[in-house]
Amino acid sequence: MIDPVQVLWSPAGVTLTSLGSQPWVDPHTSDGDTPKIRMPVRMLSVDTPEVTAEDDEGAAKVDEDFAQLAEWIRKGVAPISHGLADFVLPKLETSKAGTLQFRQGKAASAFSRKNMKARLDRPGNKPDRNLFIRVADTPFAPDNRLLAYLAPNYSPAELAGLTREQRATFNLDLVAAGWSPTFILYPTVPGELDLPILLSAAEKAMTEQLGIWEEPATLLAYEYRAMEKLHGVTAKKVAKDPDLKPADLFSWRERYCVDMRTRVLHGPEDWFRVDPVYRLWIWPQDVPEAVARLNLTPSARLVGAD
Repeated sequence: MIDPVQVLWSPAGVTLTSLGSQPWVDPHTSDGDTPKIRMPVRMLSVDTPEVTAEDDEGAAKVDEDFAQLAEWIRKGVAPISHGLADFVLPKLETSKAGTLQFRQGKAASAFSRKNMKARLDRPGNKPDRNLFIRVADTPFAPDNRLLAYLAPNYSPAELAGLTREQRATFNLDLVAAGWSPTFILYPTVPGELDLPILLSAAEKAMTEQLGIWEEPATLLAYEYRAMEKLHGVTAKKVAKDPDLKPADLFSWRERYCVDMRTRVLHGPEDWFRVDPVYRLWIWPQDVPEAVARLNLTPSARLVGAD
């Protein structure tokens, strides 16, 4: 029997997201207490189209769900503001919102794989470059994926001859190619030298209608997820689900949105009032801190003056 101890502690750790059927542990382990593991990374400041539909049949089902959601919105059944309803209806009523999202998601994934392979490759028969990983101030997302910027790990000699744009992260590449809008989530805001580069790349991609911007009816990934949740909530409302609580009707709205040009804070259903390039997202629990640190001003609608 062990001796009684006088220390009581409850660690505040996190459990990392699994890799599904893929193995966590690399067989090439250095020693007993330093295993090499594989883990998923959520790339910061980007949000590519979703492929959660899994296949064309699943995407077609989303087409139907979104058409039904549009009908519920038209009838005033869905719990959504008039302004946001007017914004999303043209995108929901195309009859292909799910299919478009899935197709764009596969294209974004293909671009990402090809781009990473090309930029990690080194001339001649040299081994590929290693991966540079820069984690966020808060290293893990709510689902416990690592939050990071990824880039080729250039040598000091290579870096000396490259501009900041030339040594871009893979995150920036996705935005520049038009496969992702900016998705800057407080407090993981790019630094003062990197933020203008990111915003300029996003503005250029939108202007030139690259990637997702080629199709005006595109639901940005975060809009797509919000509409999926709104459909689920509205379906329960229509079915008179006894487990549906009043607060659940607004559970599909997740984050506040700031216009980075004006520092005006908009409510969870008013992101559409801000140009996509300049949206800064804030979780509800972070709003008080962000208001103080960034000197934000609430919109007229947010304080009931509009």
